[in-house]
Amino acid sequence: MDQKILPASASMKDFERFLESSYEIGVFLDLHISQLKNVSLMAKQRNKKMIFHVDLIQGIKSDEYATEFICQEFNPYGLISTKSSVILKAKQKGVVAIQRIFLIDSHALEKSYKLVKKTQPDYIEVLPGAMPWMIKEVKEHLQTPILAGGLIRNSNEVLNALEAGATSITTSKTELWNMFK
Repeated sequence: MDQKILPASASMKDFERFLESSYEIGVFLDLHISQLKNVSLMAKQRNKKMIFHVDLIQGIKSDEYATEFICQEFNPYGLISTKSSVILKAKQKGVVAIQRIFLIDSHALEKSYKLVKKTQPDYIEVLPGAMPWMIKEVKEHLQTPILAGGLIRNSNEVLNALEAGATSITTSKTELWNMFK
């Protein structure tokens, strides 16, 4: 991914703003299953590539069957999930697989390391992304490209995450979308 910012849409209004932007790749959060077809079609018409957060699609269980359905019906650029079954199926279907991990405590971090070693995703999304020292540690430990998201509120935090080794920043904070146009 060549984009430093991955605009994350939490509403149709944000999604429309993404469609008008110069960014090629975007993330959709908090989506209802009935919106998948329309969102996919609108993105395709604008030559945009969508990453869907499978765990946040309402009305569908985030498992390997839902992942297969989404991949076959909507051909997304990528999928984000905390679940290994989703990551493994996305990889099998040739879709960019992004394993989301939460930096809650040392125990959660160790569990995440084991999970990522098992699934071998294309990217890891680290939350919260406003902890550059942890981005650096996770990247060094796992040797997998990092997306930083969560609690990144200003341009300094974006730059700190990128300097720590993040490939891109996923953010729904639309003020930050203009940083690297």
